[in-house]
Amino acid sequence: MGTDDGLLSGVRIIEFSMLGPAAITTALADLGADVIKVEPPQGDYVRRMTWPIVEGTSLMHLHVNRGKRSLTLDLRTDAGVALALDLIREADVVVEAMRPGGLARRGLTFERMQSVNPRIVQCTISGYGMTGPYETLASHGIAYDAWAGIFEPAIDDHGYPTIPNHVSIGINAAPLFGGLGILAAVIRARETGTGCAMEIAQSDAAAAFDWYRSESFKAYERPQSEVTGNAADNYERRAPAIAGMRGGVRYQVYASADGHVLFMASEQHFWKSFCAAVDRSDMFERWPGSEYGDHARGNLEMQAELTTIFAARTTAEWVRFGIDVDVPIAPVNTPQTLPDDPQFAARFSWIPRERLGADQLPFPVMIEGREPLVPTKAPEVGEHTDAVLADVLGLDAAAIAALREQGALG
Repeated sequence: MGTDDGLLSGVRIIEFSMLGPAAITTALADLGADVIKVEPPQGDYVRRMTWPIVEGTSLMHLHVNRGKRSLTLDLRTDAGVALALDLIREADVVVEAMRPGGLARRGLTFERMQSVNPRIVQCTISGYGMTGPYETLASHGIAYDAWAGIFEPAIDDHGYPTIPNHVSIGINAAPLFGGLGILAAVIRARETGTGCAMEIAQSDAAAAFDWYRSESFKAYERPQSEVTGNAADNYERRAPAIAGMRGGVRYQVYASADGHVLFMASEQHFWKSFCAAVDRSDMFERWPGSEYGDHARGNLEMQAELTTIFAARTTAEWVRFGIDVDVPIAPVNTPQTLPDDPQFAARFSWIPRERLGADQLPFPVMIEGREPLVPTKAPEVGEHTDAVLADVLGLDAAAIAALREQGALG
């Protein structure tokens, strides 16, 4: 639950969630908000979804629901709906993290929530949002990346199209955009006494996160007289974003003696410093390049020279070189090797499995003068039902027992 020393201490969120969209409140719980996860009596089956399964519980549940409290309600009963309204009366935010309209169909419309709490903020997170022809289309996480053009299908060993390895954008970006919207709405509601309803689609979030490519294509619909490439390319229009890096030489991946590095000397002063430091000022004299953004595209002779140079040192030696000479060089890690990187070790402290059931990464924003909060383990179904009803609504054991008799708690 939220803690007194968290930045969001005093913010209470009632979350009706199923599966991965519950991530919309994970960071808010990490920052100290009291997030009460309301579940149907049978619970959220995210605990059994995806892989890995850690000692019987999915890593997804252990991560996205960490720091939250679980309460079971049966919203098919009048008593369950009434109890939900009592909780909403004492809250700042209601999150609907499931197909949109689920709460309204059970009588929990935004208008009814406002009638008991005018400053309530409701946020619905869903696959394709609450409008448009895809509103009711069933979906899972990769659908939003496919829809937004995040990846191109790969071909497997049998010649069939397949999902390529990629970072899932929609399911990760939507909680960030949604959390930002929630906090903005809470600030306004506390100033004015009036809340609002908002929604975010995971598909929209994928498109918005990848704005650079979509906006570049849109810009290129205008005539060449209005939209060009940059001066280093003689104003030739490059393909948007990373695709435009193909053929680059001064900005490219090179094999080191024990792995790979990313070399990024596209500014002339970086390129000059690099050449001098490896005792190859002749390369700068021959190919000085433009002042900014010159990747020396297609210069295979230069690429061959750099290939030989980079192969002579280890990745760690090249990173040290970049620090000493002030040249941008990055190690090329994988998700598996990243924790061994010294920069990762200096910045991240794993939250240990003994605390959360699985080793997990902390909230990445560091606050000066404060140690990061360590969230509690993701809850079992209904683990905190009695505690929430007692400390939020002040109910005693007899009142809670009566609610169980009425079927409100399942």
